Amino acid sequence: MRIRDWDRNLKVRLFGEALMNISFWMFFPFLTIYFAESFGKGKAGLLLIFSQLFSVAANLMGGYLADRYGRKRMMVLASFGQGFAFLLFAAADSPWFTSPMVGFISFTIVGVFGSIYWPASQAMIADVVEEKDRSSVFAIFYTSINIAVVVGPILGAIFYANYRFYLLLAVGIICILLAFVLSKMTRETMPDSIKRQDQDGKWYSFLLSQLADYKLIVQDRVFLMFIIAGVLVSQTFMQLDLLFPVYTSEKVDNQTLFAFGSHSFSVSGEQAFGLILSENGFLVALFTVAVTKWATKYRERNIFVLSSIIYALSMMMFSQTQWIWGLILAMAVFTLAELMTAGLQQSFISKLAPDHMRGQYFAAASLRYTLGRTIAPISIPLTVWIGYQWTFFILSALALLSAFLFSIMFNMHERQQLQGGSQS
Repeated sequence: MRIRDWDRNLKVRLFGEALMNISFWMFFPFLTIYFAESFGKGKAGLLLIFSQLFSVAANLMGGYLADRYGRKRMMVLASFGQGFAFLLFAAADSPWFTSPMVGFISFTIVGVFGSIYWPASQAMIADVVEEKDRSSVFAIFYTSINIAVVVGPILGAIFYANYRFYLLLAVGIICILLAFVLSKMTRETMPDSIKRQDQDGKWYSFLLSQLADYKLIVQDRVFLMFIIAGVLVSQTFMQLDLLFPVYTSEKVDNQTLFAFGSHSFSVSGEQAFGLILSENGFLVALFTVAVTKWATKYRERNIFVLSSIIYALSMMMFSQTQWIWGLILAMAVFTLAELMTAGLQQSFISKLAPDHMRGQYFAAASLRYTLGRTIAPISIPLTVWIGYQWTFFILSALALLSAFLFSIMFNMHERQQLQGGSQS
C-alpha cells in the first residue's frame, strides 16, 4: 500500500509525528545522564522505575479512553498534555530557574501522556486500514520512529549540552502544534457502532467498566500467551541500551576498525557501542518495509518463532566475541530478528482485538515492553554474579522459551479459529 493511497489521517500523522519524534530523541538519550548527575545513580534508577509505573497505568487507561471517547480526541489531548509538560521541563532548566525534581516530574507527565497517545494512535491505523495492508503501514510508522532514533541523538549531541532550555522549549511548541494539526486536519475514526455510554451517572462507573473489559482481555488465552512470550523475548532487545553499552565499554579496547596503509581508525568501547547502535538504527530505517513485505508471504507462526530463535542466536554471538567486526555481525543478526516482526506484531494484535476493544488491546499489548523494561535491568547485576557469558546464555534461553510459547499460542489460535468456523 503506497503512502499516496493512505487515509489523510495517516499522512498527517506520519509527518507530524516524525518531526515530534526527531525532536524528542534529540534530548531523550541524555536524560539518564542528566538525572544521574542530579540525583545520583541509585536514586535516579529508582525514580525512573517509579516513573515507568505511572506510564503502565496510563497506558491501560489510555486504551480504555480511546475506545470510549475516540482516537482523535485522546491523541489531541495527549499532544497538548505533552507539550505543556515539555514547557514545564524547559522552565525547570531555564537560565532563571533550575529544579531537577520539577524536571523529573515533567518527564513523568510526558511519559503519562505518551502512554495515553500510543493505544489511540495504533487503534486509528487499524480503524482505517484493511487487514491485508496493516503490516506494511505499521512497518512504515515503525521505520519513521527509527529514523528519529538515528537522526535525533546526532542532532542532540550538537544542541543538547549548550541549548537544552531552547531544545525543550522547541519540543513543547512542536507538540502543541501537532495537537492543533491533529484537531484541524484529522477526523475521528472510531466506528459509531462501538461508541459506548455509561449505564449510570456514578463517578466510579467508568472504572468498573474498564476493569471488566481488561478482565475479558486477561481471559483471552491467546492474547495472554502473546504478552508473556513478548515479555520474555523483550529481555533480549531491551539490552540495546542496558547490557550492550556496559559490555562494549569493558570488553572493547581501542580496536582497529579500518587500516589504510600507515593510517588506521580505531574505536574505544564507547565508540564501539555508538557504532553498533547506529548500525541498528540505520538497518531498521533502511530495511523495515522490505523485510516486512517479505515476512508477510509466510505464516505468522513461522515468522514469530524464527524471530525469537534468531534473537537467541544473536545473544550467543555477542557472548562469544569481543572483536569489533564480530559485534557488528552480531548486531546485524539481532536487527534481522527485530525487523521480522516489526509490522506483523501490531497487525496480529488488531486481528485478535474485537472492534469495540481495539484501543485496550493495543494498550495491554504494550505491557510486553513496559514489563520487559522493568525486568531487563537485572542483566547488569547478573554480569557481576555470573559473568557476561552466562548472562548472554540466559538471555538466549529466554528467547528460545518465547519461541516455544509463540508456537503454543498459534496452536491455540488455530484451534479457536477452527471452532469458530465450525460453530458458524
